Amino acid sequence: MPSSPFYPIGTPGQPWGAPELAQWRARQVRQRSYVDDVLAAIEQLRESFDVATYGVVVYGDEHFPLMAIRSRHWQPDLPGVLVTGGVHGYETSGVHGALRVLQDLAPAYAGRVNLLVAPCVSPWAYERVQRWNFDAIDPNRSFRADSPAQESAALMALVAPLRGQFVAHIDLHETTDSDESEFRPAVAARDGKVFEPSTIPDGFYLVDDSANPQPTFQQAIIEAVEKVTHIAPADVHGGIIGSPLVAHGVIHYAMKALGLCAGISDARYTSTTEVYPDSARATPEQCIAAQVAAVGAVLAFVCESGH
Repeated sequence: MPSSPFYPIGTPGQPWGAPELAQWRARQVRQRSYVDDVLAAIEQLRESFDVATYGVVVYGDEHFPLMAIRSRHWQPDLPGVLVTGGVHGYETSGVHGALRVLQDLAPAYAGRVNLLVAPCVSPWAYERVQRWNFDAIDPNRSFRADSPAQESAALMALVAPLRGQFVAHIDLHETTDSDESEFRPAVAARDGKVFEPSTIPDGFYLVDDSANPQPTFQQAIIEAVEKVTHIAPADVHGGIIGSPLVAHGVIHYAMKALGLCAGISDARYTSTTEVYPDSARATPEQCIAAQVAAVGAVLAFVCESGH
């Protein structure tokens, strides 16, 4: 992937038009199978969970069913927990972490929590190992009314009838070296802006909601994940990816204002995980385990706090 701030598509200072979008699409190559990796795993869960298609993403002649898995015996008086993965399709551990939660953790919480999991929100991007969707739109800036992203609009429609039933929502993400080498330069080129280099934090961190901070909740997740992988330290400016560090491994974003997935449920407790898969100190298995540990901490927190 290019490390230069000059992205190979477009003219500096000019936003992309249709020709540039076509060039970008031509560079996207299918590298893995949503059917084999995700849908096949979901099929194995049908005996224990209610599985439903909540939408279909259509790009040309490609059709991707969007799948949601929920507790079989949904009880209105139980606290709800929403787990989302693969909003950015290239962030592998979020997808497989969400699936493993269903396989390994969910049975222990049956009858205690209403669990809803959307393990791969962006299947086209999952197959291309891409952050954006087919239209070069970032789904995780598109969770808003009249969303331009099919993926975001479908998930919001799934969650809307259940809004108010969720106590917690955890959205599983990664921060990768390719964010700096590929995706941030691409954003700058697409929007006709100057790319300003930054740094990638080495380790796991969380994003809390600046409009509804829940420090005790975030700390419970950090403590659980720290047993699996290391937590990112502050950079030389005392922050992570340009945001001040508000606690060990925690920064704040304005979730709803930015159109982030973690802002869609109106849950009291929300968090976005950020695993670092390119660290020399973490394996792919540790990255998945970190996501599972994070969700496990959320489930335990919800049950133990009596919500």
